[in-house]
Amino acid sequence: MYKLQVKASFDSAHFLKGYEGKCSNLHGHRWNVVAEIAAEDVQTEGQCRGMVLDFSDVKKALGAEADRLDHSLLIEEGSLRPATLAALKEENFRILEFPFRPTAENFAKHFYTYLAGEGFPVCAVRVFETPQNCASYEA
Repeated sequence: MYKLQVKASFDSAHFLKGYEGKCSNLHGHRWNVVAEIAAEDVQTEGQCRGMVLDFSDVKKALGAEADRLDHSLLIEEGSLRPATLAALKEENFRILEFPFRPTAENFAKHFYTYLAGEGFPVCAVRVFETPQNCASYEA
């Protein structure tokens, strides 16, 4: 089994509504995402002969999704009062709403699903919320 790793990072803020602890407060992270691609064999013909795939293709896709989340407030749908959300948007804050709680675990699955949907043979994704703490998702 061949495995490749591609990394991307982004900066964003989030909070965990209903959580009893520090993470219930709005705070930011430098999120690091590590995607692992797997294949039984390398390609035998063409430009990518001897490779599983071109690293730059995965890097471009992973980077595009990381860039989309960069410098934004990541929130769970319905976690802010409508008036609060409207006021923040009126101030031109970049807010991205998700149908899930914005945890490292859920973002690991989010990136996994995104890369698989782009046609990559992804086998695992790890999302680091801090340099010491990460969550991973494997199908």
